[in-house]
Amino acid sequence: MSGSSTPVAYGGFDGGFIDTLIGLPTDHRQLYETMRRQMLRDAGSQEMTMPAEYMFHDVPLRDGDPDADPVAVTLAEMDRFGVEVGLIGLGAAPEAAARALTDHPDRFVGCLTLDPNRGMEGIRELVAAHERWGLRAVAVFPHGVSPQVPLDAPLMYPIYAKCVELGLPIFLTVGIAGPRVPSTKVQKVELLDQVMYDFPELVVVMRHGAEPWVEMAVKLMIKWPNLHYSTSAFAPRYYPQEIVDYANSRGADRILYAGYFPMGLTLERIFTEMPDVGFTDDVWPNFLRGNAARILGLDG
Repeated sequence: MSGSSTPVAYGGFDGGFIDTLIGLPTDHRQLYETMRRQMLRDAGSQEMTMPAEYMFHDVPLRDGDPDADPVAVTLAEMDRFGVEVGLIGLGAAPEAAARALTDHPDRFVGCLTLDPNRGMEGIRELVAAHERWGLRAVAVFPHGVSPQVPLDAPLMYPIYAKCVELGLPIFLTVGIAGPRVPSTKVQKVELLDQVMYDFPELVVVMRHGAEPWVEMAVKLMIKWPNLHYSTSAFAPRYYPQEIVDYANSRGADRILYAGYFPMGLTLERIFTEMPDVGFTDDVWPNFLRGNAARILGLDG
């Protein structure tokens, strides 16, 4: 594990981790500009670096060096904590993301976030991005687009179908996420029951906690073999106990590590708290690497 002073072994596994939600410390206001302009109504949200800043003690984006090379900053943090590969979005800071994917293809892989409201224009963008970058995933933030689009809405189905055709997993934000916009009508976990039925080949990864419907998330993972859960935007001390118990019993191949650097969490905080998560030894290799490697097609 390069760059780390004191490696911590997780069930004998101490490096080569895959982070399925990592970013570059650039100006992310543009990423959230549509939400800020069209959706956020409270004065506090207008002043935040990112719309869920109130949920985090220290937001790395807010305190970062604006003159630092964002790609170098993220790489240094990855090296420090044993993260070998990071899944980054192409929507935020597209120039920096493009440079990361071009200059460091062994360290970064791309994920395209789509707005279902764009219809076939978005599908064409997906195809073009996949041809250019060899995408490893697609993402949709149902309550973060305007108008909002439920997980099981007809507007989502062309994206799901194209993901199946291209062999790409889709990361979906579920549950009550942080930005102060309504979530309950569009991000209810139960809506995935119909989606998984209609698209049995679709690989879905739930993002951002699934709260307060974590029990439902576990029930649906037991039912649907292509449904997974990532720990994005949660410090390890707050991983839901239902998820830890599921991973330790029958769900070791369904739970993926995801951080939230630099949007809300530092890797230092994440990996300081990580050893206290109650995963059994056999869960750690899959959680920190194996499941993401399989889903993102990085096994080779």
